[in-house]
Amino acid sequence: MAKLAQTAGLTEIQQEILATVRTFVDKEILPHANALEHDDVYPQDIVDGMKEMGLFGLTIPEEYGGLGESLLTYALVVEQIARGWMSVSGVINTHFIVAYMINKHGTPEQKQRYLPRMATGEVRGSFSMSEPDLGSDVAAIKTKAVQDGDEYVIDGAKMWLTNGGTSNLTAVLVRTDEGAPKPHQNLTTFLVEKPTGYGEVAPGLVVPGKIDKMGYKGVDTTELVFSGFRVPGEQILGGKRGAGFAQMMDGVEVGRVNVAARGCGIALRAFELAIEYAQQRTTFGKPIAEHQAIAFKLAEMATKVEAAHLMMVNAARLKDAGTRNDVEAGMAKLMASEFAAEVTQEAFRIHGGYGYSKEYEIERLMREAPFLLIGEGTSEIQKTIISRGLLKEYKLR
Repeated sequence: MAKLAQTAGLTEIQQEILATVRTFVDKEILPHANALEHDDVYPQDIVDGMKEMGLFGLTIPEEYGGLGESLLTYALVVEQIARGWMSVSGVINTHFIVAYMINKHGTPEQKQRYLPRMATGEVRGSFSMSEPDLGSDVAAIKTKAVQDGDEYVIDGAKMWLTNGGTSNLTAVLVRTDEGAPKPHQNLTTFLVEKPTGYGEVAPGLVVPGKIDKMGYKGVDTTELVFSGFRVPGEQILGGKRGAGFAQMMDGVEVGRVNVAARGCGIALRAFELAIEYAQQRTTFGKPIAEHQAIAFKLAEMATKVEAAHLMMVNAARLKDAGTRNDVEAGMAKLMASEFAAEVTQEAFRIHGGYGYSKEYEIERLMREAPFLLIGEGTSEIQKTIISRGLLKEYKLR
């Protein structure tokens, strides 16, 4: 049989891209990931290498200087990067979502202004929906933008921005006074330009500093505090007030495919570590892989890795075909994130006491995998999306 997580029907270009990324992961990420993660150090050299490879412009159209590749290609690249170190995939994920939203919903001027520089990595994107007391109830956003002539004044606090300190363009979802009866129709997306760094980076805009996390280290996760911050009206995404919720949900939909890909990458790496260790570690006179208890674990782990990969690929291909894929993306994210946690835990068990040591890579994966259970919507949110879609499709006439 072929090794796990292989994808049928790829073009030669896709195969070449993946081979290049896989080599980069093996040589430039895996040997350094543990040390960088334990010290919570931003992986600047790795990021510079991804810039040189053109990964920041992977899905940006060629007319704007990108590679013009599909969501599937991007998801498979993310799977490989997450296999090396999930934090690195986080560096490009929010950037990708913002670029996608600008390309899909931006004005011609916004596309021309940002996409060429996003393709090179000169402009780095982040986005923010969540707030300190918001949770999954996106329509209850409190951060508000009030029009003042040709500008808007933003006040409020946003939370959980990946790349919050290292990005210089942030897509921010805020409340505007549209007078619409439904709360989500009163939300608008602004493209906020800002300097990198921490503290008061611009008048009325503070990035307090990195949030200290259990895992997902290296990449910066921050708050964003607005206090009388002024932004030109031309920075409204697509020039459409009240369209922010739909724009963000479209971005999150492709983001869920990305999170599914990250789950696939972590699960694949956990399996690789487990099956390697199980053939090296001996008990009772033979490798533990030859004990049925361990062999069955490996069989179940491999099946989960393969199933999650196939669902992720299906969701990406549906989106590339222009088909609505909210249910399939939700299913892929749900399965991949849950399986990533389960496979990682089984790999941890197989390692025994050594899995608890920071010298072994599986210890890092054990702290990273739980993040995927909540990123881009919890498992419960995915089940809500899936069940609503099912009830529409199977509604009794």
